[in-house]
Amino acid sequence: MRVSTSHLQQLAIFTTVLTGAGVATMYYLMQKKFSESDWHRLALQKLEACPAALESLGVPPLKVYNIHLTDRHNHLDRDSARMKIPVTGSKSGGYVFTSTTRDPDTNRWRLKRVVLQLRDGQIIDLLTPPPPATEQAQTSELTHEADTDLWH
Repeated sequence: MRVSTSHLQQLAIFTTVLTGAGVATMYYLMQKKFSESDWHRLALQKLEACPAALESLGVPPLKVYNIHLTDRHNHLDRDSARMKIPVTGSKSGGYVFTSTTRDPDTNRWRLKRVVLQLRDGQIIDLLTPPPPATEQAQTSELTHEADTDLWH
């Protein structure tokens, strides 16, 4: 049985397109699942509850982007999650770095640390946020480099 070269080329192209579409769909579905998780929701609730962070971003509108699954800051296992969530507003953008652990008794996620790092380097702790009026005075204290590798 002979198969022509053109048929083999068509089969190779079809297989490549089908495989690419499958990988893209899986990547999208994983991002969607992460964005619906409890630790993601808790981190964004803290961001939305912090007037200083919202003011720095220029919210509204707040735009939350998909997590980059290949980013080295993102780590998820059964008992802990560390994620870098991209966000933007009308003034600026940045990342919400979150570190959470799962309570073994209740099986619920608890935030250990949540900070917003803006593009200009300013860092706002979302668990103990500064009041909006004193944000300018604390800016110099909060612009140190975030060491996200130690968030375990």
